[in-house]
Amino acid sequence: MADRYARAWFLKSASTLEQLPPDSGTEVAFAGRSNAGKSSALNAITGRRQLARISKTPGRTQLMNIFPLDERRALVDLPGYGYARVPASVKAHWDEVLPAYLDRRRALRGLMLIMDIRHPLKEFDRQMLAWCDHAGLPVHVLLNKADKLKHGAATRTLADVRRTLEAEFPDATAQLFSSTRPAGVEEAHQVLDRWFAFDEEE
Repeated sequence: MADRYARAWFLKSASTLEQLPPDSGTEVAFAGRSNAGKSSALNAITGRRQLARISKTPGRTQLMNIFPLDERRALVDLPGYGYARVPASVKAHWDEVLPAYLDRRRALRGLMLIMDIRHPLKEFDRQMLAWCDHAGLPVHVLLNKADKLKHGAATRTLADVRRTLEAEFPDATAQLFSSTRPAGVEEAHQVLDRWFAFDEEE
């Protein structure tokens, strides 16, 4: 199962919808605040340490990066912000492009939203959930850095987040995740397999 994600490769970066590959096949996007460990989570899920570039300075991902798995499926790493000091013009650009991508991109089947388990459901997280809810797009939340909390605290946070999602964003699900351990990768693969319809081929 993991091999299908290990085949991911970098195709291109895009700053507008027009620069994206043709709107066909199936895409799953990854989003999250700049300090939530989005790139590390993407690398853990693909088993490729250097696939998405990791910087010590949060907010370096300022483009949509396309990582195909095969001719019909791709992972899309969306810009992370909310923590980094990006120029107002850059923030305004993505405030326009991201909701348009989530709403208009026909190939998009779901969003992996990465949150720091110690600081879940911040303003940017809720904004992404609201955009996806408006677009009718399912969201799966990875509560990353679960290794930073004791098991009981992590489990309680997961339960709290799930209750909030059920009440406010019923199309969203959540799980514990750690990109450093790693942990939760197989569960994330199961969600991706469903969105990419890999199960239909087996």
